[in-house]
Amino acid sequence: MRLNGKVALITGGTLGIGRAIALRFAQEGAKVAVSGRGRAALDETVALIREQGGIALAIEADVQYKKDVDAMFETVLAEWGELHILVNNAGICTPVSFLDMSEEEWDRHMAINAKGTFLAAQRAAKEMLKQGTGGSIINMSSVNGINAEADQAHYNATKGAVNLLTMSMSVELSHLGVRTNALCPGLIETRLTKPLIDNGPAIAEYLKTVPMKRVGQPEEIADAALFLASDDSRYVSGHCLVVDGGQVTKLS
Repeated sequence: MRLNGKVALITGGTLGIGRAIALRFAQEGAKVAVSGRGRAALDETVALIREQGGIALAIEADVQYKKDVDAMFETVLAEWGELHILVNNAGICTPVSFLDMSEEEWDRHMAINAKGTFLAAQRAAKEMLKQGTGGSIINMSSVNGINAEADQAHYNATKGAVNLLTMSMSVELSHLGVRTNALCPGLIETRLTKPLIDNGPAIAEYLKTVPMKRVGQPEEIADAALFLASDDSRYVSGHCLVVDGGQVTKLS
């Protein structure tokens, strides 16, 4: 098992991609702490991990608040004493046109997607360095951090920020043993994307931009996350790994 003996923390691990990553890491032997804002969904994710024989912990936290982030890490360290992997998956995306976008919506996306990623990544790096074990930090970005999409100016901006934050962290931390990479998924089937996927004409038009002509699955992002978390990627740092069925290549 590729993560045997490792402790992983996954923010936004209640549903979709986050839940798939949590399950995959547990299958590979990691102890998995899952954080998020919905207790019922958190407990459901932990129950699924335990049903497959894994070890898991649920933590309620909102990553836009430093006190929540600090409490989240303290809970993990109190339970298992160390941390080797962080997946910064918590994020939001509420489409709205640029001209109609409110200051509040802009600030909310920046607080959760950008600041939340920074706060958790910084704390994780400090703990990994304190332990002397090194580690892997995976920031969840998007193809929207590479190519812009209409009605997503706030989201696009946060994911572009995540990509450059990832590269900046790699420059400062790689020689200390902490690897930092980003995942850039394309359209993945989750609760948030279901309305588009279920709209026949709309999804048919969208898939014209995807060379593989299909929607991705959360498990496919989980497999990519496993690669970045494990020693299989031990010489990979500062990379933004695109998992999108070829969409960015066609758009660029």
